Amino acid sequence: MIHYKTSEEVQIIKQGALILGKAHGEVAKYIKEGVKTSFLDKIAEEYIRDNQGVPSFKGYNGFPSSLCISVNEVVVHGFPGNYVLKDGDIISVDCGVFHQGFHSDSAYTYPVGEVSPAVLSLLKATKESLYLGIEKAVFGNRIGDIGNAIQRFVEAKGYTVIRELVGHGIGKSLHEAPEVPNYGKRGSGTPLKSGMVLAIEPMVNLGTKNIVQERDGWTIRTADRKASAHYEHTVAIFEDKTEILTTHKYIEENFNF
Repeated sequence: MIHYKTSEEVQIIKQGALILGKAHGEVAKYIKEGVKTSFLDKIAEEYIRDNQGVPSFKGYNGFPSSLCISVNEVVVHGFPGNYVLKDGDIISVDCGVFHQGFHSDSAYTYPVGEVSPAVLSLLKATKESLYLGIEKAVFGNRIGDIGNAIQRFVEAKGYTVIRELVGHGIGKSLHEAPEVPNYGKRGSGTPLKSGMVLAIEPMVNLGTKNIVQERDGWTIRTADRKASAHYEHTVAIFEDKTEILTTHKYIEENFNF
């Protein structure tokens, strides 16, 4: 069942999304060689809790951390821990904030130091595909239009789209209907209506589209251990516009590539 939001509820999500965006910005300051991923998690949790938010991920189905931190071939759901970032890594930071009864969710993948040109191109294409997907997330279109825009763009560049992991509706629950795949046919799927709030999140691989779940029950990596990139925004659909509720502004003030 899809839960449509009122304008007032969307504004609450947007307030939480601002806390989220600023938390991402704090984390971005420390994305560099020699930093332990558990430290990044600490930075995010402290900022969120100090600003009237609660980390959405911590405790979610037993997840132990405030951030999902996924390095190199890890796609999503990686645990922060003792891993120390090194030159040439890429790191996806995925975070959610629960604020006044509603969740928001966003992600960003960073290069650390000197990253290979092939991997850097993957990051840039995945980030661009997010906005191409959002362009199709408009009233009167369908879910398939979003995924089709993402899929066509990245596959034309030789990359692959994961099938098992998808975007989602978001609101009072972190994951709500409908699912938002990063692939699909134009004109197919659920109609996009006013009041829908969606987390759109391309997950794109340099090599095979196939993935493996590690024994911890959470960590998802590429089957061929080649790099994967992940970018995400929470957006609200109205009859006359689509609004990006989350922001990467604070990330890009502190980290640009």
